[in-house]
Amino acid sequence: MKDYKFKINGNLYKVSVNSVVDNIAEVEVNGTPYKVELDKPAKKQIRPLKRPQAAPTTSSGDPVINRPTTPTTAGAVRTPLPGVILDVCIKVGDPVKRGQKVMVLEAMKMENAINADRDGKIIEIKVNKGDSVLEGAELLIIG
Repeated sequence: MKDYKFKINGNLYKVSVNSVVDNIAEVEVNGTPYKVELDKPAKKQIRPLKRPQAAPTTSSGDPVINRPTTPTTAGAVRTPLPGVILDVCIKVGDPVKRGQKVMVLEAMKMENAINADRDGKIIEIKVNKGDSVLEGAELLIIG
């Protein structure tokens, strides 16, 4: 549907073109529907919009959700939300305890502490200070 505003002899008209098939256009002028015959058929036909199909469901009625699978690394600490790494508080080889702050992530104008989820030793750091990360991105590996 296309909407137009016309000013004719000082009067404002709001015109909506609902559909055009061959040389017949269905329009609404200030809320009143009209069928208008065109001199020649329109080059591009405008048809009414069709509703999208319903989302697929399982036999129990639950929506079918396909989530992309990402390869997981054992001992990986992932970011809970997208943001920017403000600080990396550890180095490779450092021992860490569960709950110890390992990074600071800025997300939605707030600083969020990223903590170790297990005891261990830092094997690899996958991000640097200032990096932008997406939700679920691997930040570091604890072994």
